[in-house]
Amino acid sequence: MADTLLPDWPAPANVRALQTLRSGGVSQSPWHSLNLGDHVGDDPAHVAANRALLRQQLPGEPLWLQQVHGIVTVNAENSPIFSPADASFTRKAGQVCAVMTADCLPVLFCDRAGTVVAAAHAGWRGAHEGVLEATLDAMEALGARRDNIAAVIGPTISQAAYEVGPEFYETFTDDDPAMRRFFANGAGDRMLFDLPAYGLFRLRAAGVGHAEWTRHCTYADPARFYSYRRTTHAKEADYGRLISVIRL
Repeated sequence: MADTLLPDWPAPANVRALQTLRSGGVSQSPWHSLNLGDHVGDDPAHVAANRALLRQQLPGEPLWLQQVHGIVTVNAENSPIFSPADASFTRKAGQVCAVMTADCLPVLFCDRAGTVVAAAHAGWRGAHEGVLEATLDAMEALGARRDNIAAVIGPTISQAAYEVGPEFYETFTDDDPAMRRFFANGAGDRMLFDLPAYGLFRLRAAGVGHAEWTRHCTYADPARFYSYRRTTHAKEADYGRLISVIRL
């Protein structure tokens, strides 16, 4: 069985969500062990076995998005099983929405009436361009009330580990100097960006009824989470992908 953790958030009883850990699978180093990404150089047979382990805990096959670091959303009820998008949503019981991450924001949504759920992948670019708001718009189109939606951000890179350069800083602050509050000073001209706080800000500014971060840092916990940036700093060959799923 795949190793997972459950978010502790105010979701109704009929909503089920889980977050995978990197343990409990069959992949070998450097993807050890529950890698669920089929595009990262891992043995396809190992990825298939890991997905089969995950599937034991789900009512159906997840919608596996081909994530594009943008703001595209798709209805999981009528989309191909491999869809280019960064978020999916559904009001169909048993339909599984899913996103893969390894530092970016995995955001799960539900309306507290238990009628609509969604999952979104948001790197800094997607969050900045509006993928979280686009997901909320899609949920509203299915009948959810924005002020009755709860959102939880799963394991993501924390500010202490997210060093960026001056061009990145200017992307956020040139148009809105108030965005400086999501940055702290690093070494030299480097800055430290608070991605989860920025995601929470975007969610709350968009009017969700409840938004929180689980406070798990992917970079700081190599035993449980994959991290793109940690792998880069360690000069490792590659890294796996975590998955966050939600369904009615």
